[in-house]
Amino acid sequence: MINEQITAPQVRLIGENGEQLGIVSRNEALAIAEERGYDLVLMSAGTNPPVCKILDYGKFKYDALKKDKEIKKSQKIIETKEVRLSMTIEEHDIAYRVSSATKFLKEGNKVKVTLRMKGREQAYVNKAREIVKEFCSRLNDVGTVEKEPELLGRNIFVVISPKKLK
Repeated sequence: MINEQITAPQVRLIGENGEQLGIVSRNEALAIAEERGYDLVLMSAGTNPPVCKILDYGKFKYDALKKDKEIKKSQKIIETKEVRLSMTIEEHDIAYRVSSATKFLKEGNKVKVTLRMKGREQAYVNKAREIVKEFCSRLNDVGTVEKEPELLGRNIFVVISPKKLK
């Protein structure tokens, strides 16, 4: 809240350079802020009396926006990429998918490996688990398996996260 939006009868006033100006009435604080060409901004409403600061509100908002942008820029968003396998996958196809998954892991993304079983393939769950484990073992140098392959319906899932760079 700024200027006339502040309703407290008395406020603890802080100057534009951070110096304490003491406890003054709201009207007196507004007059001081206006005299100096700044705004009166409520910084902490939970205290008794509330803390207000004299500052340029437009510049304050701009600096806060800039700081938020900088924080967002420095964050790395981890995406989850998916690699699909099948029961009848050939060696060349596995090698191609391993290279794709390796690229995803080196970029810092997680990889979700999915093997979908169709029709009679569902009777061979152990073979499907072996295919997924073999695929995961080829990625041991760039990623770690978060948990063992999990059977959900007709699909087997496993998530591989990138290894931390030292």
